[in-house]
Amino acid sequence: MLSPQGAQSFEALKLTNEHGAEYWSARDLQGMLGYGQWRRFEDAIKRAMTSCETSGNNADYHFAGAGKMIEVGKGGLRQVDDYHLSRFACYLIAQNGDPRKPEIAHAQKYFAIQARRQELSDQAAADLERLELRKQTSEEFKALSGAAQDAGVQNKMFGVFHDAGYKGLYGGLSGAAIKAQKAIPEKDSLLDRMNATELAANQFRMTQTRDKLAREGIRNQAQAIQTHEQVGKEVRDAIKRIGGTLPEQIPPAEHIKEVAKRLKKATPKLELNEREAGGLLGGVPKKSGKGAL
Repeated sequence: MLSPQGAQSFEALKLTNEHGAEYWSARDLQGMLGYGQWRRFEDAIKRAMTSCETSGNNADYHFAGAGKMIEVGKGGLRQVDDYHLSRFACYLIAQNGDPRKPEIAHAQKYFAIQARRQELSDQAAADLERLELRKQTSEEFKALSGAAQDAGVQNKMFGVFHDAGYKGLYGGLSGAAIKAQKAIPEKDSLLDRMNATELAANQFRMTQTRDKLAREGIRNQAQAIQTHEQVGKEVRDAIKRIGGTLPEQIPPAEHIKEVAKRLKKATPKLELNEREAGGLLGGVPKKSGKGAL
């Protein structure tokens, strides 16, 4: 799965061939992308090869048939079919994989971010990072609300529960008080006006609170509220220790809707550069056409 941890694992699986080009073993990626059966994963690879040719790129530069030795019972070895894949090939496999698999969904997001970072300006890359963080924080907020309900927080007390987290992280300020201090309109969502740093701090607060509620088996409303505030304080203390800017001191950011509009209007450059077009052969000029990474 290409979550932040999975992304690191993907890069860790990178190999280098005799041409000095980076590549990945399809067998190594199979499990990471959520495929239990090689046959089904190979179907996705073949669809990706077709997509490669359709985009005007030579599939031979990005997909190479290979063999791989795997362990079988009692320490024996057996050779199985494999493919050596360029980064572009991995991207195409993610795009042609089963979208119902969460691993494929994460992979698509990972490659989309990597591609857009290369294609767009630094401002657009920063916008993309903030937009993705905002989406993740929204999901984490929903997950935390579910965890709070499991911990015994009644619906009418959800506002108090979420405010407790803000009070812990923001030195006693409630959500309304934070808006007032930062001159954020009452109608705006506080999360929509946070920059990437502030969003990340709040996402961490939510994640840690959710984990703590589950880990300690909390089933008491008052204890759940107190736990949220305490976790917020711990995150605040960590920011202080590393010399970071306290969240209430971070100026309000441009509304996230404006960021989304700007990104939508940005025009990416989709041509593969020479190194990427060469894929497994390393720096071979492409014939023609456009790709997407």
